[in-house]
Amino acid sequence: MRDDDLELLRGWLAGRGSDWGPQDVAVGLDRLGFVVSDAAVLSATDALRRTSVGAGPLEPLLNLPDVTDVLVNGADQVFIDRGRGLERTQVCFDSDDEVRRLATRLAASAGRRLDDAAPWVDARLPDGTRLHTVLACLAEPGTCISLRVPARRRMTLDQLTTDGSIDARIADVLQGLVANRAAYLVTGGTGTGKTTILGMLLGLVPDSERIVIVEDSRELNPTHDHVVRMECRPANAEGVGSVAMTDLVKQALRMRPDRLVVGEVRGPELCDLLTAMNTGHEGGCGTVHANSVTDVPARLEALAALGGMGREACHAQMASALDAVIHLRRGRDGRRGVAQIGVVSVNDDGRVSIAEALRGAPGAGSVPAPAWGELAALAGVTP
Repeated sequence: MRDDDLELLRGWLAGRGSDWGPQDVAVGLDRLGFVVSDAAVLSATDALRRTSVGAGPLEPLLNLPDVTDVLVNGADQVFIDRGRGLERTQVCFDSDDEVRRLATRLAASAGRRLDDAAPWVDARLPDGTRLHTVLACLAEPGTCISLRVPARRRMTLDQLTTDGSIDARIADVLQGLVANRAAYLVTGGTGTGKTTILGMLLGLVPDSERIVIVEDSRELNPTHDHVVRMECRPANAEGVGSVAMTDLVKQALRMRPDRLVVGEVRGPELCDLLTAMNTGHEGGCGTVHANSVTDVPARLEALAALGGMGREACHAQMASALDAVIHLRRGRDGRRGVAQIGVVSVNDDGRVSIAEALRGAPGAGSVPAPAWGELAALAGVTP
């Protein structure tokens, strides 16, 4: 059936106000003047279900083992990531209009509007899947959909060691940093496993401590008995009602957190996080996009500037608040793991730098770097 005919049939079925099946589809085809045959009914039923239920033709991909991302670039390009890099699939759409309808329906299920006036959406679907979509009016080769699948299992330190993402020395350091209430940032690029590692580290926090998590879109789900999660809220169709990260961080400080966590620091909320870490809230942590541990100060400077914090103030806050940086990297073979761990160092001019203390590679173990002694003391492990 043509897309227009399918929409006409969908509208007729929706007007009945009840669940539909193949018999209803046959009646609808007949009432609308289409030829009714077994093949026509089966074809129409399959097309309706593919475009009306769940993620449509993407649903089987989302259910594949180990899939973390499903990416749609227009009608003809659908990719998945199963931890070995991007793989092109055989799934395709009949037209970009079909991709757009799916994107619009997914956005609506998250309570968001998607049209030419609001041509992109970044939201969380009811099942926890992270949705980002951009319409073809802004993107080439067409409407783009990015789906980030929530982790189906919660990683533990032992599992990460067994998988080769970290070795025993890195595992001891990570455990020591959490136990000693060190303040740290988990850094890396997109898809390097920052949320996975942070969730695992939060699972090491004693159950007697209260964890308050603030996120733009909820992804962290640590194994812990006392966790409060708060999520930002976008503005409604009238442009009001938004709740920003900075608002939630301020509220979190009033909720008696033992550990304050900012799931992903991407803007002026960094100022509030650094301030919180300097007001007796030990063990604070978060994730930041960065290229390496040495690039973190420059990255934090840029984010702090968005919140009106000057360079000198930012470095002073970093020096007092931050203890360590855990940097993750994804290799060409798709394997992810801890590539560097650095400690905060204050230079003679008062500026902060991150000194590399451990250097690692997935499956290859770790090698001590110049600041290994300082990191060992911070984590309480034997150098």
